[in-house]
Amino acid sequence: MKGQKGEQNKLLTGVDSLMAYETEDQETQYCFPDINSSCVKGKRSIQEYIIMYVFFSLLSVWTVFLNLLVIISISHFKKLHTPTNMIILSLAVADLLIGLIVMPIKAIRQVETCWYFGDTFCGLNSILIGAIFSATLSNLVLIAVDRYVAVCHPLLYPQKITMAKMLMFICLCWIYYSAYNTAVVMNNRYFDTSNRTDMCYGDCSVIMSFGWILTDLFMSFILPCLIMISLYLRIFYVVHQQVKVINSLMKGGKCVTEGSVKRKSESKAALTLGIIVLVYLLCYIPYYICALSVNSSTTITVLEWTVYTNSGLNPLVYALFYHWFKKTAKLILTLKIFHPESSLINVFTENEL
Repeated sequence: MKGQKGEQNKLLTGVDSLMAYETEDQETQYCFPDINSSCVKGKRSIQEYIIMYVFFSLLSVWTVFLNLLVIISISHFKKLHTPTNMIILSLAVADLLIGLIVMPIKAIRQVETCWYFGDTFCGLNSILIGAIFSATLSNLVLIAVDRYVAVCHPLLYPQKITMAKMLMFICLCWIYYSAYNTAVVMNNRYFDTSNRTDMCYGDCSVIMSFGWILTDLFMSFILPCLIMISLYLRIFYVVHQQVKVINSLMKGGKCVTEGSVKRKSESKAALTLGIIVLVYLLCYIPYYICALSVNSSTTITVLEWTVYTNSGLNPLVYALFYHWFKKTAKLILTLKIFHPESSLINVFTENEL
């Protein structure tokens, strides 16, 4: 009898311990347990942690690696020092920063469900993200303007679009959007505290009024997109007319001038860069639509990472349509860029921009 009672007591003790463990495991976890106003920490299994960190790490490394190839290619090879390629270089720098800084920080916040880097860095991070994405869009607008002048006004292109002017425009875009996003974040996060009553410690978000959201959406996305779409519609109309003229000359047995060949090359470049703009819009438009109309955090998170993935897609477009990128990437990966005078190598194929 005593043995049976002892076994029963041990069994009850084991059950109590198990129930206590389950109760403790189900207790609410906080980002900062020692702080009363801490945010609630989300729960994830070990498998979720591993899968998410591996995926985000691979995406970040992929983005950094490909854009680094673009940056080294354009910076090293003299033949690639053109106004158009300076915009591509600026775009690659923005994409590199997304893969190098934005993705890792966003991944940690996404997996851990808490912000552990303090309030000051939260503001800096918000400014950096806004400046990078705004600069990316402004670079695409510059690409559209560059291709518009090259295709629609080829005789004016050498005078209107120079290296010095293009570098100045690129710098002005970065400076303007850095200042603009600094003003937006500072006003809505630090100066206007009316929207911060429900914020907790461990959260990093910029809460904007509806008026600010509409203004920022129009100035930072809708207006630039309308400019790009208008310019590319005009470009593709002119390209269509030029291709018809060149094909008719060739069919008639007439000699195709060097200028006609150059216009065909400019048209090909416009098409390639237009694809980059199209990919950008396909990644960004669903996110902006859902951010304004959908309350599902999961959907918005997936679309947000689709936006980040766009930074790793641009180099793939270069690889598919630009033979010079394939050639320079091969020279870089085989370390031939360390050879004397490697920067003078002609990386263009015939009739390529």
